Amino acid sequence: MTEEGWAGERLYSSMKVTSSFPAVTALPAAAQAPGACADAWQGLPAIRLRLACGDAALVALQGAQLLSWQAGGEEQLFLSPLAAHDGHTPIRGGIPVCFPQFNQRGPLVKHGFARTLPWQADAAQAEVLAGDGLFLRLRLADTPQTRAVWPYSFETWLEVTLLPGRLDVELVVHNRGDTPLAFTAALHSYLRVADVEQCRLQGLDGLPYWDAVADTHPTQHGDVRFGEELDRVYPRPGNAMELAAPGGGLRISQDAAWSETVVWNPGPALCERLPDMPPQGWRQMLCVEAAAIDAPVHVAPGAQWRAAQRLHKL
Repeated sequence: MTEEGWAGERLYSSMKVTSSFPAVTALPAAAQAPGACADAWQGLPAIRLRLACGDAALVALQGAQLLSWQAGGEEQLFLSPLAAHDGHTPIRGGIPVCFPQFNQRGPLVKHGFARTLPWQADAAQAEVLAGDGLFLRLRLADTPQTRAVWPYSFETWLEVTLLPGRLDVELVVHNRGDTPLAFTAALHSYLRVADVEQCRLQGLDGLPYWDAVADTHPTQHGDVRFGEELDRVYPRPGNAMELAAPGGGLRISQDAAWSETVVWNPGPALCERLPDMPPQGWRQMLCVEAAAIDAPVHVAPGAQWRAAQRLHKL
């Protein structure tokens, strides 16, 4: 299996995840007005943010997962039309939060438990920012259920800042226990493109990387291009990356605390084997992930760690 292929999800029997989401009715009229409001996606509770300029975002409470970001009248995130929406299965697309484990690099369920658990947030507590912006914080804390498989007392937040043409997503981890806490994590961002074969990812030239498909360690020469399965882990570039695509693109940057950048596209062969992806879905998506995975992050008792990924529409 490659680093990012999701075929064959591993589950762990000691932590059975069940949905505890309340029933929510979508509010289509309120969702059209600027501000934050409770909404729903496929029956799952969510919060919608909308700016006066028309830019908008939709965040599911399951996993604190960004499902949609619309900027300049265009959708910027890929969400599979076959994505699960049962309240406990990972949702394919948007920006999943991988925590406290990335992929299968440890004993926990693949990509950690945070993406399938219900987070806490209140649309009424979203903050209005100067210059037509909104800020929303979502919270997840340890429970007996999480401590049974990961024995730490923690509190984590996902902080979402929506500005015209810009989306900032920041993960904050607070160790509220009396022993050091260690984790790996990523913001598994699925970016929407018209045709990935017409796209180029700039900003990684000259960097060594791990090719998880071939299990080799070459150096990047020029722009990253796409067609067949691609699964790579780069060190974080010193400057912002740019996704160049016909008709526009994105500038992608990440804080230094995200020590790695993961670039993934399943390509046609793997995509056909993924049950929650349409066969041609690989053409409309590219994952560029802010990650801290090659070495665990250590957080001292009482301390916090935070790191953001920032997306700017070009």
